[in-house]
Amino acid sequence: MSSVPISWYLLLSAVLFGIGAIGALTRRNGISIFLSVELMLNAGNLTLIAYARQWNDHTGQLIVFFVMAVAAAEAAVGLALFIAVFRQRRTIDVNRLNLLQG
Repeated sequence: MSSVPISWYLLLSAVLFGIGAIGALTRRNGISIFLSVELMLNAGNLTLIAYARQWNDHTGQLIVFFVMAVAAAEAAVGLALFIAVFRQRRTIDVNRLNLLQG
């Protein structure tokens, strides 16, 4: 049984991070931007897991566990903010939002 080289994991992580970065920079919908940032966060998690597996150390996996817990809390707060903004402004298009105006 052959093992998958770490370079494949790192390449996949770089591709996912790139897709997330392009999505975050080009989208206008707030939820799409939010999902792109989550994709970038998961790409970083994949890198940590790959290195933890290569070095046979569980510290990277422990860090990923805490990052995922924080990401779940961030998702809940972020979606609640999107709902609050949508109720007030009737849009979540980031180009049309200006929260400093009444």
